[in-house]
Amino acid sequence: MTETASSDTPDFELQHCLMAEADVLPLLAGRQQRSAGRVMDPKAQVVAEFSRSVRVPGYFPPLPELRQQIRTLVQLLDEPAPDLKRIEDITVPGADGPLPARIYADSDAQSLPVVTFFHGGGWVQGDLESHHGLCAHFAKWSGAMVVAIDYRLAPETRFPGGVHDCLAAYGWLRAHAAEIGGDPARVAVGGDSAGGNLSIVVAQQAAAAGLPVPDFQWLIYPATDFGMTAPSHDEFEDGAIIPRDRVIWYRDQYLVSINDATDLKASPLLAADLEGQPPALVQTAGFDPLRDEGLAYANRLRDAGVHTIHHEYPGQIHGFMMLTKAIPEGLVAIREAADYARRHWSL
Repeated sequence: MTETASSDTPDFELQHCLMAEADVLPLLAGRQQRSAGRVMDPKAQVVAEFSRSVRVPGYFPPLPELRQQIRTLVQLLDEPAPDLKRIEDITVPGADGPLPARIYADSDAQSLPVVTFFHGGGWVQGDLESHHGLCAHFAKWSGAMVVAIDYRLAPETRFPGGVHDCLAAYGWLRAHAAEIGGDPARVAVGGDSAGGNLSIVVAQQAAAAGLPVPDFQWLIYPATDFGMTAPSHDEFEDGAIIPRDRVIWYRDQYLVSINDATDLKASPLLAADLEGQPPALVQTAGFDPLRDEGLAYANRLRDAGVHTIHHEYPGQIHGFMMLTKAIPEGLVAIREAADYARRHWSL
């Protein structure tokens, strides 16, 4: 089990999250969180303690309030999006009607390679605003176009509605990216947490249908198995941002039945054969309940002969790449992904 901060750890408030690391360290003296040889990043620990202080275990606000919470948290704790030559709201076809989407590009060139981005938020939260900074930074540093997809959320649209939306959006970009300045021959997928899950599923389902698979898959602390048997789920039962009770609540909002947990479109780690899947960059966080799910999928890809880079950020917590004002290492991770895309597409 995780060695947590002692009971006399100071109460952390929002302003502590924005302090410099040098100012935070004295507050954590002798109290830094450790687990299995890992030491939590001091800035991440302050965010973790703050998130626990405002969370009521077992209580989930009404959906409008819950969805606003993630937008507010990001607005306060994420670096502002950089200026780009192009940020444009559009619609793309979903499985059952048009979906809001947003284009990010820092070039006027045509035929830019495209990353189709699916946001996280437990299939219940998240939208174009919550991941605005992440997508904009990636587009700035990679030279690629990002098209963020606002797929339908649960519980209003339960599994597999969101999957079908993401497949439809990816398929549209493969056929029509030129209409928005992209290259339909160079389309990748990416996403964090639930969005990482959807990215994997899109890649697997495209292969199963005989469609072009994504050029690569950028998987940020992805959820890969609703069985939740990975050791990190027990290690971080009270983990920051997504403790076990929240993970279970997300599952129950998303899936129609617990029987859906073994469907490959929900738990892609269960796929029997991953040969032919696209190359992957898998980024995980050391203090994240989903850590070992992401590692397990990276290992399965490697075993299938798929070129895979797995990078664990050992001191980090779930969500750190969208809280970059509070946790600067999030920007390091985004730049790593941007550099990966540049190398893949020779940009």
